[in-house]
Amino acid sequence: MNAPSTHPKHLLLVSDFDQTLSFNDSGLVLSQLIGASGFQEKVAGLARTNLVHQGAELAYLIRHDPDFRGVRRDHLVEVGRRVRLRRDIPALVEFLRRGVEGFRFSFFIASAAPKEVIQSALDGVVSPEHIFGTELDFDSRSGEVTSIVRTPAGYGKVAVLEELEARLQTEPDRTIYVGDGSSDVHVMLHVNNRDGYTIAVSENKLLARIAKRTVLSDSAFSIVAPILEQIVGWRTSEIRELFEAHGLTLHGWERARTDRITIQDARPILAAEVA
Repeated sequence: MNAPSTHPKHLLLVSDFDQTLSFNDSGLVLSQLIGASGFQEKVAGLARTNLVHQGAELAYLIRHDPDFRGVRRDHLVEVGRRVRLRRDIPALVEFLRRGVEGFRFSFFIASAAPKEVIQSALDGVVSPEHIFGTELDFDSRSGEVTSIVRTPAGYGKVAVLEELEARLQTEPDRTIYVGDGSSDVHVMLHVNNRDGYTIAVSENKLLARIAKRTVLSDSAFSIVAPILEQIVGWRTSEIRELFEAHGLTLHGWERARTDRITIQDARPILAAEVA
């Protein structure tokens, strides 16, 4: 199944972090950690004013809101430790590292969450060089955030994708993007317009209309199913074998307008719904 190919197709897979690889919004976890109230209301207010790109609200609050001005690097690292991640991320990363016959993958994360949060959450699983998050400058004495260097939000994610495609010399139609919310709309439209592949992992109605596939699961590994089926061209039996090789059991996959998948491992049973 993993035999090398002479000229394997190189696929670039880029994923969001907050509520895509995790269940929590890192901004909410941070606000709880430092005792700042009204985080969701502040984010909603910024969204209404269109003052910042969707997804970049936390970076703006850290830099400008009095309740968040006390945030230091250590706080962000601790948030990463507290964020609840989706299951089977190590299995997903290992699968992408190995690739399959005729295909190899390069996996990156592009998220407006602070880079320190993502690196802390995925320490030992994803290399820091493969993580694009909001980059902040900190005062060497006070530790306070002095500036925002870069925020991969809105069109900022498009810039990250184009940078990676140029660096890896991959074709745009071999880019896969995985996201969960309205902040992913711009990048998904960009990927779709260049014949790439997009996967939504939430029930966001706007995103569901744009994404080429929707996967609902508490297992990060579930996005492998539509990739193997739609891009690699595997049969269901081959996909079942792949899941079993990673200690997961694909119990059912009912073809309908909505494909329904049930996955089981040695721990709890999880249900994944792929649309």
